[in-house]
Amino acid sequence: MSADARIQPAPIPRSHKALKLREARFEDYPQVAALASKYHLYVENYPEWTHLWTNNPAYRDIKDKFPMGWVLENGEGGIAGYLGNIPLNYELEGRTLLAAATRAWVVDTDCRPYSPLLLGTFFKQPNVDLFLNTTVSAEAEAAYSIFQGIRVPVGAWDRSLYWITQHQGFTESFLRRKGVGLAKPLSYPLSVGVFLQDRVKRTRFQGSRGTVAVLPCAAFDDRFEAFWAGLRKKKSHLLLAVRSREALDWHFNFALQQNAAWLYIAEGNAGLVAYSVFLRQDSLETGLTRVRLVDFQCLEEDRAPDLLAAMLQEAMDRCRQESIHMLELIGLAPELEKQLERLSPHRRQLPTWMSYYKPNNAALAGSLKNAAVWEFSLFDGDSSLCSLTAS
Repeated sequence: MSADARIQPAPIPRSHKALKLREARFEDYPQVAALASKYHLYVENYPEWTHLWTNNPAYRDIKDKFPMGWVLENGEGGIAGYLGNIPLNYELEGRTLLAAATRAWVVDTDCRPYSPLLLGTFFKQPNVDLFLNTTVSAEAEAAYSIFQGIRVPVGAWDRSLYWITQHQGFTESFLRRKGVGLAKPLSYPLSVGVFLQDRVKRTRFQGSRGTVAVLPCAAFDDRFEAFWAGLRKKKSHLLLAVRSREALDWHFNFALQQNAAWLYIAEGNAGLVAYSVFLRQDSLETGLTRVRLVDFQCLEEDRAPDLLAAMLQEAMDRCRQESIHMLELIGLAPELEKQLERLSPHRRQLPTWMSYYKPNNAALAGSLKNAAVWEFSLFDGDSSLCSLTAS
């Protein structure tokens, strides 16, 4: 997305003399947007950027003591570095925890030696219980290790499962990623073989739908508040991001408005029993169009695999209807990944482990060493706070 047309990007400073670290402000947006765009990072428009804080339920009561991020500023007021700081509410064993997630860490090339100032300041926040970094790139992985970031212990955060839903477009984007010339004309004959191979697998996928009833849903309504009451009780032993109706609406507000988030539900006699959210996250660099599963929650554990498979089928059908190239899942727990084997997915290796955490007190650190308290997804951190463009 481009920056708000009403706010023109400001020039990026060329010198790093007399750099000063200070807290970010809303009026920094033009320079932050310009800096992020320069290095091909996702850039929200101004209303979406401010929404990360102004409408965030976790920010409301702590805004006077929780920075929205930090910038590196030169003596002339130019911004050469930025790191966003997003507050998120979590629960574990009846306790409410405040988590902080990094957002859009970017520093101008000639100022890179100052990058650790931003990350170090993030990790020094005294009022935060848990630090989350869920979109770690290969370039940034070493820095997180320096600050003793710990890999999220459950889920495959360095690989994905996916299904191709538009073979010619997918093949073309793959060739572009590999730097192959004439990617478009070559994609037509090459995609035929992939299509024929997937055609057999597709039959097995469609057979998984069975009699499970799944419905599309336009918005988060009152049913989700009742669902959250049941979910927080059922999963009180897990580290769980708050999924109240208000929190879900904040999280996916703009994506739903832009038709970039797809919501599916399954109902029982007492109300909702499961929901899933799929989010459009394309790669503009290669022309790949993509939808990812970012959240799936179910109150009936024995029905979860079948409900998820049915929701995946609904999303896959819509991907085909809209000529979207692929449907992807990242960070699956081992048992769920094994259950989805019957749906014959493809696999790809990611450049690095995406999700890291760091507890800010010894008691929480002890609890989080137990893998049994983890049930992480792309809903956590800032992984799904952006839509339409992603790596």
